[in-house]
Amino acid sequence: MDILFLLVPMSVVLALLVLALFAWALNGGQFDDVEQEGERILLDGGQAPCSAGLNARQGAPAAALPEWPGNTRGTP
Repeated sequence: MDILFLLVPMSVVLALLVLALFAWALNGGQFDDVEQEGERILLDGGQAPCSAGLNARQGAPAAALPEWPGNTRGTP
């Protein structure tokens, strides 16, 4: 029973620490745009992320498409 005098304050301190870390991440902008990081890995290094969440190549002119062996739209 005496162990509760140690475990209860330790669990309260741990819960407050986790809450403080979550508030720090929230205020630091960690959860502002979670979709952008998922799309960033699919894009090339020089491309900007698409703000609408669509494929960056949709609606792009043929000259703006990157060159790769299967790209026949960009060449006349």
